[in-house]
Formats: sequence, structure tokens, C-alpha cells
Amino acid sequence: MSFITDNFTLDDLNIRGRYKPDSVFSLFNSVSTRGGGRLLESMFHHPLPDATAINCRSATFRYFHQLAVSLPFGSDSFEKAESYLTERGSGNIIAGSLAIFRKQLLAALVRDERYQQLLSGLQAAIEVLLQLRTFLPSLTHPGYEKGSRAATILNDPRLDIVYAAAQQHLPGKSPFSPRAAIRCDHVLRTSMHQEMQDLLEIIYDMDVCITVSRVAREKGFSYARALPKEDNCFRATGLRHPALPAAVANTLSFHSDSNLLFLTGANMAGKSTLMKALGIAVYLAHMGFPVAAEEMGFSVMDGIYSSINVPDDLSHGYSHFYAEVLRVKKVAEAVSSGRSLVIIFDELFKGTNVKDAYDATLAVTEGFSAYRNCFFLVSTHIVEVGENLKEKGGHFQFAFMPTIMEGSRPRYTYKLEKGISADRHGMMIIQNEGIIGLIG
Repeated sequence: MSFITDNFTLDDLNIRGRYKPDSVFSLFNSVSTRGGGRLLESMFHHPLPDATAINCRSATFRYFHQLAVSLPFGSDSFEKAESYLTERGSGNIIAGSLAIFRKQLLAALVRDERYQQLLSGLQAAIEVLLQLRTFLPSLTHPGYEKGSRAATILNDPRLDIVYAAAQQHLPGKSPFSPRAAIRCDHVLRTSMHQEMQDLLEIIYDMDVCITVSRVAREKGFSYARALPKEDNCFRATGLRHPALPAAVANTLSFHSDSNLLFLTGANMAGKSTLMKALGIAVYLAHMGFPVAAEEMGFSVMDGIYSSINVPDDLSHGYSHFYAEVLRVKKVAEAVSSGRSLVIIFDELFKGTNVKDAYDATLAVTEGFSAYRNCFFLVSTHIVEVGENLKEKGGHFQFAFMPTIMEGSRPRYTYKLEKGISADRHGMMIIQNEGIIGLIG
């Protein structure tokens, strides 16, 4: 079973987006190869479904994290080699010879550039093979099977012809003769074409591993440990939003007997940022990627849904409140299906009157908490709901993001505290901005 979510949640958490500079994807998207970029994007579209696969990928990233290496070739030379190796050869050495002689003849007669492009691509490909051959012994991790596969390819006896030619024809030595070019081209693009494609895929994988681990090292991310689903637990210490360099860290935990965190606090106190930090960490952890936390352990879940920024839908004539209701309905259907899910709700039913919002928030929160295999983070300004839930008991945690008044000015700690917020500073902030004076 695949990890489930929807575009609404991905947009809420700003997970994907190749061309969005503030997306979580863009945070990791500094790969050196186009193939690495495609692989990274695929990983973001397909979180892993089981603990073994997650921990295996995480262990590989951790290994590269400690190794702190870079690809042994520049992106320009690799692109030239990649373009050359991707194109299949002519099928047999006679056909290949005729094709190369034809390019050479056209180069002499009409200054056709294809012969020089072939030689340039061949030279770049050989240089990449030699650099990779020198680099690979540093990848000694027994769990990184792709490194062993690359070494097997690079030590294939069929490449002896290519390595021998490199001794004579690489830069600073005599130029490639047509005969040497024919023999090397046949090996690389015909005889070993599939092996070269496999090698390119391994390079893309190394590119992603090097890049992701470098980001983790530079930003102080850690590697979460995936636990069996039946453990039904989550704990993260030092959790923060990965896109905020000076973000305040917090600790969050969930388990079967405490599966719903009821969060209160004033606007701007940091509730939404904390909720997004949790959602992003859950998503990245299921990819096997590093997370913005000091330490994190989690039971593998079936998916994640959020409701943080619910807009109205003018195209369907939906009000903001009705759009909220439809969102809650979709999540309720997913929860009631029996799946283990992480659910994040920010400000339930803020599009209706206070009485209806109170009743609906109380009923929905209490109903959701009965699904012990799911974890819920629910925020609201209606603190009376929290007081009611506290009296009833159940599987609830209560926490708030405090506001400290310094004179008439609020200061936010962004640090979770246990309990329910008693802050009532909205009118003071309105007065600080002089709104009443403007209209009075």
C-alpha cells in the first residue's frame, strides 16, 4: 500500500514545487545532474510504505552524510558524457565504422560538426569513467549495493580497450584516431549500452544521496527511525520548520493513549508553523529523508491530511465555511476507513458563528480522538472546547503557544507549554495599531 495524501495537503505544507523557491523540494534541489533532479522529484512523489525500506534509504543518506564527498566530475562535462552515452550505437562494429567515417568525411568537406561532437562526447564519457573508477573505492558501505554494481561495470574486461585508448588520446596527448574512436564507441554505445545506462542511473542516485546528505549536514537535520506500524507511536524532540533558520524547536509525541493534541494560542504565536513543521517532518520521514529535528522516531503511517489554509471555492459557489465542511468530511472518510493517518487541523470552522464553531469543533474533535490508530493535531481559538474536553477526559493532550505582554506589546516565545491558553490580547493589539482612533 502506498503512502496516501492529496494535493491540498501538499500545498498546505508546501512540499513539492520545482519552481517554488520556498518549497521543501527546493530546499533539497541542488543536485548536479538532470537525472538526479528527476530521481529527487520521483522520491518526493512516492514516500515509502514500510519501515525496512525507509530505514534502508535513511541509512544510505546517513552514510553519505558522514562521508561528506562530492561527485568527482563537473556538471558540464557530465552532461556532455550523458548525452553521448544515452544515444545507442549503430548495432555492429561495421555499421558503426561506416557511420563514423561518414561523419569524418562530412567534417572535412562541409565542416559538419557531428564528428567533432562525437569525439568530444566520447572523450567526456571516458573521463567520467576514469574519474568514477578512482572515486568508487571511497564508497565502501556494504549496504550501498549500487556502489558495488558500479564497480562491477567499471571493471568489465570489455572496457580494457577504452582504458587503453585513454592512455593515448585524452587531453594533452594525441587526438583520437578514427580507428580508436570506432572501437571505443562500439564498446560504450553498443556492446555495453545497457551497462552504461545502469551506470548513469547509479550516478543519479549518488548525486541525490550526496546532495540530500549535504543539506542535512549544513542545516543540522537528523535521520528519523521508522518503527513498525503496530507500535503506534511518534516522538520528535527539537522539532522545527526546516525552512526557518532560526526556528524555535519543540517536542511532540503521540501514542495510542494520547493520540490528539489540542493546541491553543493567539494569532502569530506560532501554531501554524508548528503544525506545518510536524506535517513536513512526517512526510520527509516516510521518504527516508532527513528531518528538521534533534531526534525522531515514528511508527509507519498510511498517510497524512491537513487543513490549514482552506479557501472558498467561487467556481462551485462554496463559501469558506462550506469548503471547510467538505474538507473535514473528506478527512473523516479517510479516518473511518481504518487507515493509520496523521491529521492536522488548524482553526476548525472559523468560517461560521462562534456557537456553531464551538459545537462543531467539540463534536469533531471528540469523534476523531476515538480512532486510536491515528494521530491528530487540532488548533483553535475557542478555548472553551478545550475546557470541555478536559473535563470529559479521554485521549487528549493540551498545549498552547504563549504570548508574553511587555507593556502593551506582545512577545511570542514559540515554545509549547502544557495546558490551555488564557491569552486575551486581541483587543489590545487592535488598540496598539490605532484602529479605533482612525475611525472614532
